[in-house]
Formats: sequence, C-alpha cells, structure tokens
Amino acid sequence: MKKNELLHADLSTVIARSGHNDALVIGDAGLPIPNGPLRIDLALKRGIPGFIETLQTVLSELQVERIILAEETRTTSPHIQEQINSLLPNTPIEWVSHEEFKHRTAGARAVVRTGECTPYANIILIAGVAF
Repeated sequence: MKKNELLHADLSTVIARSGHNDALVIGDAGLPIPNGPLRIDLALKRGIPGFIETLQTVLSELQVERIILAEETRTTSPHIQEQINSLLPNTPIEWVSHEEFKHRTAGARAVVRTGECTPYANIILIAGVAF
C-alpha cells in the first residue's frame, strides 16, 4: 500500500505523469468540466471532500511553479484566496476572469471535482520541477 498521503490512484497517476508546465485543475462541485481532460470526481456530498483539504493533499506530491485563479475569487470568496496564499506563499498567481478560467481548464491533464460548494473555489496548478 502507498505510504504517502495521497491514496487516490487516478490522481496519484496524473501527478506522477505530469511534466513541467502541465496543468492540474482542482474545482468546486459546480465547475463545468470540458471534454478532453481526465475527470477525477471526488465529490461525495456537499463539502466532502473540501477544496482546501484536496489542495493540501495534492500539494504533498505536486511541485507547483505557478497558479491561475479567477478574479472573482478575490471579491466573492476572499477566505479561499487567503488559504491558497498560505499554502502556496511566494507562488506567482495569474488572475483571469472566471470565463477565461473555465476556458483554460480544457488544456489541463485532469480536472479534480471536489464536494466544495463555495463559489470560485477553483485553482489551476501549473507543475514545476523539483530540482
């Protein structure tokens, strides 16, 4: 059995196969998922698993170079932005409209759907290198 924190096989595989500049999306329960990226649906019920706990778990294994967030996160869900900032201090953030954010999810390796029901609790993680 895997010893690290992340046990979900599909998510672990996506991270293991990610290269520099590959994108991984973690989204709330309502984020539309386009055809193309692998859909990893973790949503069990409202709030489970949460966005932040899912992000924390992914960050235990994924080297992140930069992130993309919707501008609406700042105004509608600033507590989400604050938590992201605390988990990824000094990580460059690219701010885009929510419409642009949804457009960019099509180029991701995978989109992870959580049970989060907080508006704009979504992030695109851009993989970096660990050396």
